[in-house]
Amino acid sequence: MKKLSSLMLLCLLFPQLVSANSKYNLRQGVTDISENVYQLHMTIFIICCVIGVVVFAVMFWALLKHRKSKGVTPATFHESTKVEILWTAIPFVILIAMAVPATKTLIAMEDTTKADITIKVTGSQWKWHYEYMGHDVGFYSLLSTPQEQIKNAQNKGDNYLLEVDKPLVIPTNQKVRFLMTSDDVIHSWWVPDFAVKKDANPGFINEAWTRVNEPGTYRGQCAELCGKDHGFMPVVVEAKPPEEFDAWLAEQKQAKQAQAQADAELLEQILSEDELMASGEQVYITRCAACHQPTGLGLPGVFPAIKGSPIATGDINDHIDIVVHGKPGTAMQAFVGQLTLKELAAVVTYQRNAFGNETGDIVQPSVIQAYIDGEEQ
Repeated sequence: MKKLSSLMLLCLLFPQLVSANSKYNLRQGVTDISENVYQLHMTIFIICCVIGVVVFAVMFWALLKHRKSKGVTPATFHESTKVEILWTAIPFVILIAMAVPATKTLIAMEDTTKADITIKVTGSQWKWHYEYMGHDVGFYSLLSTPQEQIKNAQNKGDNYLLEVDKPLVIPTNQKVRFLMTSDDVIHSWWVPDFAVKKDANPGFINEAWTRVNEPGTYRGQCAELCGKDHGFMPVVVEAKPPEEFDAWLAEQKQAKQAQAQADAELLEQILSEDELMASGEQVYITRCAACHQPTGLGLPGVFPAIKGSPIATGDINDHIDIVVHGKPGTAMQAFVGQLTLKELAAVVTYQRNAFGNETGDIVQPSVIQAYIDGEEQ
């Protein structure tokens, strides 16, 4: 019995050893829910360890102490009502003991009421779109890891494939409600430190929430296989104190107004071919190369090539239309809400003159605006 007691004590101490910031264990996170999930996990882990030790200790004790070589005569009883009641009642009590805290945690995770702010999260191949409901602020968040690192031409950064150009910004100590959906296939928005993982399904709205206790930057990923660039769809969240968040939100609104003013002024300008080509190349690399490849050759049978494409070398209106409005039923998205007028004009110009296409067509922002307004050029 002393050996059995020692084994049980070791079992109780083992979870404490593995729980201290171990990469093999769950994160404690930065929210009350994530802490509850962690404590629930550790509690059930300890229960399982104790059960395992007790069961195997009794089994090995029986094998050693009651083996045939010692002349032990086996019991002849066929059944025991007391034993059957015990091995039914004990697991039942254990399951109830685990189910009560688990149910409380699950109910709390699904309670999205009384939110201080609501953010719509839309997944698409392969980026996230965030909209702050009621604040007229929204933006796309894309992977910002340099292509050189992805191609092993540079050393990997500390946050390789977990960095974006525009992180989601939320306030600390406030309840943030998320509305999850998708433009195309099933994605899954996952931030381990928040204990939030929710599928984004096309045509449906799923809900989740968080209340972050500590300011900081928290990283996650799309956790649902969503296509060839599934591994290049990170989630980055910056949690700011409420006063800093309010200031950031005001800056975003001012930036949107400034962009609208800049677009209006841009309509009166004639941009040079060099400026459009340089800007278009940057847009192409960040927005188009994932499908059409940096070489413009595409992926045969999956994504069409830009080089020699009938779209990129044919009627310019067809080219503008597919970039602005996308192509339903395919991975080609509408970029009218994702890119500025200058970026739209630049990428069309670039595609029509790069990769040996050399059409000589120069598309100005005013042409794009006119097309958006419904006027073919």
